Amino acid sequence: MAREGSVRVDNRTVTYREVGDPDGPLVLHNHGGPSSRLEADLFDSSAQASGLRFVCADRPGMSGSDLQPGHTFESWADDLLLLADSFGADRFAVIGWSEGGPWALAAAAYLDRTRLVHVTCIAGGNYGTFGANWAAKYLSSADALGGRLALHFHPGFTLMYEILGMSAKHFGDRYAEAIKKSASTADQEVLSDEDVLTVFLEASQECFRRGADGLVVDATMLYEAWPFDVTTVARPVHFWQGSADTLVPEVINGTVADKTPGAFWHPISGGGHFIAVSHANDILALAAKDLAPAPN
Repeated sequence: MAREGSVRVDNRTVTYREVGDPDGPLVLHNHGGPSSRLEADLFDSSAQASGLRFVCADRPGMSGSDLQPGHTFESWADDLLLLADSFGADRFAVIGWSEGGPWALAAAAYLDRTRLVHVTCIAGGNYGTFGANWAAKYLSSADALGGRLALHFHPGFTLMYEILGMSAKHFGDRYAEAIKKSASTADQEVLSDEDVLTVFLEASQECFRRGADGLVVDATMLYEAWPFDVTTVARPVHFWQGSADTLVPEVINGTVADKTPGAFWHPISGGGHFIAVSHANDILALAAKDLAPAPN
């Protein structure tokens, strides 16, 4: 059964949802965008199968979490560490899917590897890794436009997400249908499961509970030049990527992995963006292996 909670960080509240084994090793999941802590439900059965305590927190300004003035990649890494402390976890894993992928990479860059023992990036929206909007040439025209708006015309970028929020909240069926039409064949197969589609839609709607401001800040940072350098990250970082991903093309994360010294590349032939769901058992089993106590 899913469990809801929150922690206080200074004068802010960070809300989270917990699934899996409450007594298992801790995995902190970074949700995509637009999404929210409700995304955790997509991983419940896989977390239980691997005996993991799986927690997904709303990033600042999304759903139940308060906006944070001066929100940065490093400040979110600090929030993840505080969450781990609140659960009493001396060792933990961090994963991120889609727009959550960059936040997992930030944790790899900023947090002590004696505490953070496993990092996974699944089809990450890593658009600012090597400079502002460096991946634009690989993106669809719509996503490339989003990057240009984020960097050069913020009112337009904000309007884009406000319209998206209205669509998700008030025209859910059309929103879900549009997602399915834009997805690969592999993703359409995943989304044909009504339970998966329902959770995905509810997580997207919940993202906009306080409006679009939090998501706008979050997404803008993905397109801006990142303040940390993945080419100096020598610790192990697992990259999972579907070869048929139409939302984040394989070449983007293939390039990022090639330039990350500690990268382990996990290609899924024919897989789409929703390999996070279709391959959750494999992804979390690997995290569980790294979190297992060392033999005496």
